[in-house]
Amino acid sequence: MKLKRVFTGLIILGLLVFLVGCDPAGDDKIEDAGEGDAPLITVEFEDGTTEQLGIEEYVAGVVGAEMKPDWPVNAYAAQAIKARTFTLRFMEEEGGENRISAEHEKAQAYDPDQITPEISEAVEQTRGLVATHNGEYIKAWFHSSAAGQTTSAQVGLAYDDPEPPYVVSVESPDHQAPEDIQNWQVMISQEEVLEALEETGEEASQVSEINILEKDDTGRIVKLDIVHDQGTKQLRGAEFRTLVGPDNLKSTVVEEITEQDDGFLFVGSGWGHGVGMSQWGAYQMAQEGSSAEEIIKHYFQDIEVEKKWD
Repeated sequence: MKLKRVFTGLIILGLLVFLVGCDPAGDDKIEDAGEGDAPLITVEFEDGTTEQLGIEEYVAGVVGAEMKPDWPVNAYAAQAIKARTFTLRFMEEEGGENRISAEHEKAQAYDPDQITPEISEAVEQTRGLVATHNGEYIKAWFHSSAAGQTTSAQVGLAYDDPEPPYVVSVESPDHQAPEDIQNWQVMISQEEVLEALEETGEEASQVSEINILEKDDTGRIVKLDIVHDQGTKQLRGAEFRTLVGPDNLKSTVVEEITEQDDGFLFVGSGWGHGVGMSQWGAYQMAQEGSSAEEIIKHYFQDIEVEKKWD
């Protein structure tokens, strides 16, 4: 009888070890995220700390961080669907681990202090909803303002892979964006341009001209030419924007570039890469009564909005 008790204890111990190994706080996978259960995820902060959250709680913090306060609920709801979709695709592409960074540069911004009752309502209203194309999570790109027309991923993001079939250029009602988004002037200094060139491996000590070589139909720079004392360097517009800082050069919808004493003056409009959903466009559409699904399907072609869990 004593041996039997020992054997039974070993079986129970083995089961406990198995169950602890499936704890989502560890390296749990998300293969079952679409099987009716909302996954738990681990959010990694810049200081190295982590926090385990339900995905819906996390999505609310993302919407709060990525959108302005006092917006229509359906604009928040559209952002919630995109944030949820982005999260699941991100974790899937990272090997299926239920971990994501709270840093905007690495994944999505996350700030639970910005959650309002309206955001909570929008997240609950869209609980479990994701955007898919042919059964796969879409690349849920979004930006602040498209300046009236969205663009392709290859132009807006210097995307090297084939253009996703669901990404299309559409009109975007961005006219309620603030004036400093609709029309802006930005100085990019000599030093900033030289640092951008250095990042590409180009050696130079003085830049004399920046010329726009090609634009797409939306007015975005496709390619530009930087003339310097050692030669010239051609860059894609989106690549140049990344190099000088996307918060510095607000978008690649640039009307003109003129040389100044201490750098180059860019005159343009919009904010962001211009691919996918415009947040200010979503704002206007929501104000006009569009649902979250209608907003998303305006900005992406041939997609489905599916419910993955209750």
